[in-house]
Amino acid sequence: MNLIVQGAVLDDAELRQLLQLTGARSVERLGRAAYRLPGAQAEAGVAGFCARAGVDFGFVPAGRRLEDMRLLAIDMDSTLITIECIDEVADLAGVKAEVSAITAAAMSGELDYTQSLRRRVALLRGLDQGALVRVYEERLQLSPGAEAMLAAMQGAGIKTLLVSGGFSFFTERLQARLGLDHCTSNVFEIENGRLSGRVIGDIVDADGKAAKLRALRDELGIDKAAIIAIGDGANDLAMMAEAGVSIAYRAKPVVRNRAGYALDHCGLDGVLNLFA
Repeated sequence: MNLIVQGAVLDDAELRQLLQLTGARSVERLGRAAYRLPGAQAEAGVAGFCARAGVDFGFVPAGRRLEDMRLLAIDMDSTLITIECIDEVADLAGVKAEVSAITAAAMSGELDYTQSLRRRVALLRGLDQGALVRVYEERLQLSPGAEAMLAAMQGAGIKTLLVSGGFSFFTERLQARLGLDHCTSNVFEIENGRLSGRVIGDIVDADGKAAKLRALRDELGIDKAAIIAIGDGANDLAMMAEAGVSIAYRAKPVVRNRAGYALDHCGLDGVLNLFA
């Protein structure tokens, strides 16, 4: 196995300590703040060391290549982008505190996602649809490293799926902007230029995300081992379970604890080092 450590620059003493902990053959620099230790053993002390050093780590099979992957499924809010769109829309409606509290509880797995979304959307009733434009243009930002990660994935011929419990107003614009192959999300109902406080059709919840991934997998004839899934909230867990490589990005503890890898310190471009 190779140990990948990334997210901060380590000094020589720290790198020597990692070598001693893991019995690795050497330390290879992958970037300014990323390292590969070939032949590392998965020792219990590695997690504690990396926590103290403020770095992400992952044990990856030697010989794993990005070119062997065929599909990337990624969540939108707080994963591909830095915000929760519905919370920012709620801010413009003057109900951010209430909506954000529901969002946080849902993402931590404390509330049923479908019911939580209906509650949040109901609080937006009567808001002018221009608020959606303002959030997209003024507040929505890509997560660090997102564009570099997507460019590498697309360059390797990997299909991309943006799968979100958020809203199509945002996913469809990101799909066009970033050249993503597929997207699925929820739809705000608009009446006379204002949000009605309802969602059109079935809600894309945890099961909906996983079902979309499975359908696309079967359509493309892809094995589970060739799928990467990235998310941050409890409603991403079912989708992540369908992937050969699951990555928690700046995630809630319930997600971090069940994912194959966790990135808390580096950007989304850190995903690429797991295939270096």
